[in-house]
Amino acid sequence: MLEQKIKFTPPTASTPHFLGVRPRRLRRTENLRALARETEVNARDFIYPLFVVHGTNLREEIGSMPGVYHQSLDVLAHEIEQVSALDIPAVILFGLPERKDELGSEDYAEQGIVQEAIRVCKRVNPDLIVMTDVCMCQYTAQGHCGIVRDGQVDNDETLKYLGLTAVSHAAAGADVVAPSAMMDGQVGAIRAALDAEGFPDTAILAYASKYASAFYGPFREAAASPPQFGDRRQYQMDVANAREALREVSLDTEEGADMVMVKPALAYLDIIRRVRDAVDLPVAAYNVSGEYSMIKAAARNGWLDEKQVALEILTAIKRAGADMILTYHAKDAVRWLSNEPHRMPRTQR
Repeated sequence: MLEQKIKFTPPTASTPHFLGVRPRRLRRTENLRALARETEVNARDFIYPLFVVHGTNLREEIGSMPGVYHQSLDVLAHEIEQVSALDIPAVILFGLPERKDELGSEDYAEQGIVQEAIRVCKRVNPDLIVMTDVCMCQYTAQGHCGIVRDGQVDNDETLKYLGLTAVSHAAAGADVVAPSAMMDGQVGAIRAALDAEGFPDTAILAYASKYASAFYGPFREAAASPPQFGDRRQYQMDVANAREALREVSLDTEEGADMVMVKPALAYLDIIRRVRDAVDLPVAAYNVSGEYSMIKAAARNGWLDEKQVALEILTAIKRAGADMILTYHAKDAVRWLSNEPHRMPRTQR
């Protein structure tokens, strides 16, 4: 058999099949790449989650979330100064109560841990946007997101307590309440409660598409909120569903949500895109604890460059359509971006 040699000559600008289009022209230098960049991530995109606890002079690192801390109220004041100095516009507060009970009573107590934390934040920086998580899992003895009756979460009874909690947060000075319990009708119940109690200007960020995800593991250590029986798949979304996310978003929008959220973010970029295309409300995405901790663990083992991977993920979340990102990397990301002038928004260059 004779060997047949095939000679291939790559097309050039002078050959008929070459169009002369060279996308690489705009990638040649950093200035050119920055000029053509489609998606910008900056400090004003971030909402920084904080975990507050009772006590004095407490700042304890959470084992599964390196760089994230349980903080007492006196330490929180210094944290808010740091956040403000970095020009991060918003925080979201999660509280750990002194005690838990069947009705999650500290969740809506006037002197509850989150209510006191709101006051600290506003005292340090009145212009900081203070958001609060409205749920019951940290506060109930059963660790579920609602009131448990006969071994089941009672959706409709829970709505009353979510309304009480939201009103107590608004009374303490919260700008935005963020219901995450995934109870049917929760946004409408909270909107009605806020309006009835004289807080019509308090906004609602709805955890509209919150999936029953395995990525929440580290958070449950941070919030001391694992369910004492069963799981949360009866009320959080099935990870296999996409159309259902749009239904949830539509319902929350109709009930009065001012913003909607997709949670988690990294494995749900397609959902962020679908939601962004479906609504004209601001869209948030939660870069959750498991996503954060995976990067931290890999970086500590030398497997990944934490800075580059975190910024790539945050850029992808925004590119998918998120207007704002809840992320534990917020402070680090701002510092990293400040050292990369071409990654900062053009108004700050």
